[in-house]
Amino acid sequence: MTIALIAHDSKKELMVQFCIAYCGILSKYNLVATGATAKTVAEATGLEITGFLSGAQGGSQQIASRIGCDEIDLLLIFRDPINPKAHEPDEQSLLRLCDVHNIPVATNIATAEMLIHGLERGDLDWREIIKKG
Repeated sequence: MTIALIAHDSKKELMVQFCIAYCGILSKYNLVATGATAKTVAEATGLEITGFLSGAQGGSQQIASRIGCDEIDLLLIFRDPINPKAHEPDEQSLLRLCDVHNIPVATNIATAEMLIHGLERGDLDWREIIKKG
């Protein structure tokens, strides 16, 4: 299972704290992230994270293309809906792709915690459920 991480500038510290808190669970999965998020989280947690370009340079599009190819199983995108910066990625296309491909997505820490606890319990093995169905 591959989990993608994206955090707007004002939410990077929140993403770091989330990943520190759930490092034990996240370490069991393949992690990918946009540039600065990957670097910041990896340095703070020691987690192995494949980093793409920064969001502004196309990292979000790299993640979107992997969602389209069914290579991403879960997306955590901590966004700042109140004060978005012009250089931060537009998450609407990512959210649309997640809907099309039935990818669980969290845009805030409350939902991210629900998803991470679901992973821990094994509730999110939906691809296996579909195969058996």
